[in-house]
Amino acid sequence: MSPFTGSAARTERWRHLRVDLTDGVATVTLERPEKLNALTFGAYADLRDLLAELSRERAVRALVLAGEGRGFCSGGDVDEIIGATLSMDTAQLLDFNRMTGQVVRAVRECPFPVVAAIHGVAAGAGAVLALAADFRVADPTARFAFLFTRVGLSGGDMGAAYLLPRVVGLGHATRLLMLGDPVRAPEAERIGLISELAEEGRADEAARSLARRLSEGPALAYAQTKALLTAELDMPLAAAVELDASTQALLMTGEDYAEFHAAFTARRPPKWRGR
Repeated sequence: MSPFTGSAARTERWRHLRVDLTDGVATVTLERPEKLNALTFGAYADLRDLLAELSRERAVRALVLAGEGRGFCSGGDVDEIIGATLSMDTAQLLDFNRMTGQVVRAVRECPFPVVAAIHGVAAGAGAVLALAADFRVADPTARFAFLFTRVGLSGGDMGAAYLLPRVVGLGHATRLLMLGDPVRAPEAERIGLISELAEEGRADEAARSLARRLSEGPALAYAQTKALLTAELDMPLAAAVELDASTQALLMTGEDYAEFHAAFTARRPPKWRGR
């Protein structure tokens, strides 16, 4: 637990999410199955605040993001968000759109790996949440759809125009963001949108298995790898190499690096402490 978590106590109950923390693995479940886990203003805010809280506490070593029921997430609720935004002024709309972007930033910037467990639909904002995760574990029922142009908005919502070309390439990203056509599991795996294809009905189980593996590994090394992957997307090679050198020099002073050598010498598995 970080000593710098602030004066506020941990949030005991989240109104719009189900949160379980077991042995360093947090499982965050969107739980509006009757609405295909459509996101509301409250759900966005809870995700933003939960990820910030977990990042400060350092009690989490990996996180699974899942959806209850028939699908992962169908995007923003048509009535509760799209209907409501029609009566907002520009300042309110900017606040809302900044909040959705803050959720994506929180997923990318939290110091632990995020594994999205995807079955059924991952559409609109749901597709971007999955895209922002470090790993996307999906079963054959998964279908992604970036639907923003279908409602008359830019396909580059919530950082999608930044992230998607870096995952699947500019050509595929242009097609997916402009046309909004669904991408089913076989194609998603082929173009790199899926990290791991699980058996049908077992995406959650496979995602938890991966999260447990990550939680048992060198947490600090994973955190720095994630940070470098994000930071170096826009860096020239010289700056990236220098940042790599500085990061490695710091990690080489850590307990985990010394533990690897001790474990190798003793011919035993390392006991990673994330330090």
